[in-house]
Amino acid sequence: MQNIYGLAIPETLAETVSPETTALVVYDMQVGILHQMKDGAAILDKVVQTVEIARSAGIRIFFMRHMSLPKKMAGIFQLKQMMAWQRKTSPEDVEPWFLRDSPGFALAPELAVREDEAILDKITFSAFEGTPLAIALRDCGLKSFIICGIATEIGIDPTVRHGADLGFIPVILTDACGGGHADAADRSMANMAYMGDSILCTVDELAAALSSR
Repeated sequence: MQNIYGLAIPETLAETVSPETTALVVYDMQVGILHQMKDGAAILDKVVQTVEIARSAGIRIFFMRHMSLPKKMAGIFQLKQMMAWQRKTSPEDVEPWFLRDSPGFALAPELAVREDEAILDKITFSAFEGTPLAIALRDCGLKSFIICGIATEIGIDPTVRHGADLGFIPVILTDACGGGHADAADRSMANMAYMGDSILCTVDELAAALSSR
C-alpha cells in the first residue's frame, strides 16, 4: 500500500478487495447467452464458486442482465447490431433475443440470487452505461469491483475500461470470464492486462486474498 496526500493506494489483490470497499459484478450469466457458449458450463461453475466466495466474505453482489427492447422500440443502432449478430441483411428478419421475461433473459438458476443482492438490466455492453451501478457503488463507499461472467470480448472489456475511467479499480477473474470467440477474448484479456489499471487473478487467488484478511 502506498500513501500520499492522505490517500491509500492499493497495490496488491489483498489490499484491493474487502467487503468494505469492493463489489462483485456478475456479467450477463443468462440462460440464453450460456447456451451459445461452448464452455458455458465450465464458466458457470467458476462463477457460482465466485458468488459463494463473495457471499461468505460479505461482499455486495450485482448481477447484470442484457435486455432487448421490443423490435419497434429498438432504434437504429440496436437494429443494426441485431443484423450483425444474427447475420441478417434486412432488419425485417431480426428478432429480439432477450426480451424481458423471455426464457433466455433469465439468469442461470444455479446462481440462486438472494433478496439482498441486486439485479440490474441494460441494453448496452458497459455495465455502467444507462444503469445505476456507479451510483450504487459510490453510495456504498466502494472503490473497486470484481468482475466475472460472459463474454470477455463483448461486455467484460468495455465494463472494465468504463469502470476504470470512473475511478473504480477493476479486479478481473481470468478463469471466471468466458469468451464467445477465443482469439478475440484472449486479445481483450491481454489488452486489459497491458493497460495496467486492473488487477487480474484467478478465483482461487481471490479466495486466498479474502481469507487472509
